[in-house]
Amino acid sequence: MQIDDTDRRILRQLLAEPGVATADLAARAGVTAATCWRRLEKLAEAGILKGQHATINWRTLGWAVEVSLRFTLDKTNPRAFDEFLAAAREVPEVIEIQTFLGRVDVRLNVIARDMGHYQEVYRDRILTLPHIADIESLMLVSTIKETGSLPL
Repeated sequence: MQIDDTDRRILRQLLAEPGVATADLAARAGVTAATCWRRLEKLAEAGILKGQHATINWRTLGWAVEVSLRFTLDKTNPRAFDEFLAAAREVPEVIEIQTFLGRVDVRLNVIARDMGHYQEVYRDRILTLPHIADIESLMLVSTIKETGSLPL
């Protein structure tokens, strides 16, 4: 589906304030509420809009540690990826799982309440994941830019 300037205006406004009511979104984008609703439906049907969700600030809830773990898997087992990913999905502190082509096979984003909790999660839940050949840990110090925006 090709998007036009009206779709771009709607998407820009939606990215700026995801929870905005359709009537307000329409006014900000310069279209009627009916037009806005129809366009949102078409964008969703085309897979451009995948839904709306809440973004939770884990740190304000007491989860002060975030670590990105990069894994190289032992690929001598043909089921290594599937078994690793299935086990990683079961770790409640894993908030994101990504797979890659290249030296790194999988990246997990892990949160913990503090360093003691992280050490416990790492020792008891991460190191027990199957088929690990190598792990690299990167502790998040600060987030400089975080956006879902596109240059629309």
